[in-house]
Amino acid sequence: MSDSEISESDIYLQESVLFEKGRKYLIRANSGHGKSSLLNIIYGSNANFDGNINYDGSSNHNTFSFRESKISYVFQDLKLFPDLTIFENIQLKNGLTNNKSVEEIDHLIDQVLLSHKRDNLVRNLSLGQKQRVAIIRALCQPFEFLLMDEPFSHLDEKNCGIISNIVSQELEKQNASLIMTSLGDTSYFDYDKILNL
Repeated sequence: MSDSEISESDIYLQESVLFEKGRKYLIRANSGHGKSSLLNIIYGSNANFDGNINYDGSSNHNTFSFRESKISYVFQDLKLFPDLTIFENIQLKNGLTNNKSVEEIDHLIDQVLLSHKRDNLVRNLSLGQKQRVAIIRALCQPFEFLLMDEPFSHLDEKNCGIISNIVSQELEKQNASLIMTSLGDTSYFDYDKILNL
């Protein structure tokens, strides 16, 4: 990455960057410019950086406890279990938090048009179907911040609309923030702030 790209960034080399609860943020950058790395730093799975990450004004926190109740993440590589079914992948997360009932999970699966594949192994799904499963799984826990790393890259317009409505409803329900990365502008959410990485 060139010095000019770093110097023009809204995040790199800034004295501080604040993400507030209840707001929606879009982080734009070309491929290879660190979008996933930034989200991994926020999530606490990447410690390869200079500086501090503060949650609620403190850098002293239990990362695993924080992930259980404060932050959820839709990874770009999805991190699904290929030999489990759609329902089992989602319930695996939900079983840790008891955030949704079986009926609520089934309703979400139906909303994303995958009820006919509920009991299919994830390894047999298309990439777009896997992406929808990963997004639903991320919603099956309490959170104050939802991280989404290029979540619509393999979805058509219809499914993007369906997913963005579901996510928006869950964000409102939990009074939570969205931090989403993208290669460019997207119109799926009403962003409070757009940052160029």
